[in-house]
Amino acid sequence: MLVILLGILVGVLGVVGYASWQRPDIVEVRKELPFLKYTIGNLGKRVYDSEIFLDEAQPSPKATAGVAGFTVYKFHFSSDGRRVNGLAHLPNSCNKCPVISTDKQCISRKCPVIAQFRGYQDVEKYKTGDGTRRTAQKFAEAGFISLAPDFLGYGGSASPSANVWEARFETYTTALNLLAAIERWENTENIGIWGHSNGGQVALTVLEISGKEYPTVLWAPVTAPFPYSVLYYTDDILDHGKLLRKELAQFEKDYDVEQYSLQNYLDLITAPVLLQQGTADDQVPVRWSRGLAGKMKNVEYVEYPGADHNLSLGWTEAVNRAIEFYRKSW
Repeated sequence: MLVILLGILVGVLGVVGYASWQRPDIVEVRKELPFLKYTIGNLGKRVYDSEIFLDEAQPSPKATAGVAGFTVYKFHFSSDGRRVNGLAHLPNSCNKCPVISTDKQCISRKCPVIAQFRGYQDVEKYKTGDGTRRTAQKFAEAGFISLAPDFLGYGGSASPSANVWEARFETYTTALNLLAAIERWENTENIGIWGHSNGGQVALTVLEISGKEYPTVLWAPVTAPFPYSVLYYTDDILDHGKLLRKELAQFEKDYDVEQYSLQNYLDLITAPVLLQQGTADDQVPVRWSRGLAGKMKNVEYVEYPGADHNLSLGWTEAVNRAIEFYRKSW
């Protein structure tokens, strides 16, 4: 009998031991997805905030006879805790303190503000204001303040993320923090956006994320679906995009690229848009802008025959058309 009981006990212990070995505690480890916060939908759920600080005045062009003068400043603001520099053009009529009252108090006139988002620039050659300086001068002569951010990594601004995709997404948060700062800036009357090339892509994405009705002027914007909008330009990279494609393959393992593509959220744009495109543009195919114009509501589309990526042949007409567009849209 004792032998039988011992046999049963050993058998039970063996089953328990086997079961314990076969069924350890299972802990589910979820992979972190740090870039999920940058989907267009998720960026629309967060709050943006900053403050504009005018820094030292810069050498300003001599005023043309019969044209309003302006003063050029460097400025800075904070984007999610990191400093971003930029160039500001302020008409003298709405400068920091254009009028002093009899009791020595500053009377500041509010003026329209244009946030200008430039296109691609070589970081090694870049100087603050490159890509926006010439149009900013015309806007200032028309009575508009221009604020053109350098973006992270440019013009002495703080460094962007080391990850190529996050650095791209940070252009959106930088632009949105600047616009939030403009809204609370004491000099602001109305707000508009101007975007050229990749800056046009930033402008469109910002309109989708914010839902704001900022009148927006686009010059030859990059509007192909993401990530083709990036891969299209890899022929100009030294390794022809080999590293970028490797990074993209890794990104696509974890994320749905459709949630990062502006083409999928055009219906969120409520702002009036003036889309301007040169037919001889060798950087942004004219078919991109024609296709975009056909998909958007509240858009005015203008082509400039023979004009290049910078609208050189139609530059004066394009600037004047932009100024009139802002005035009628506010």
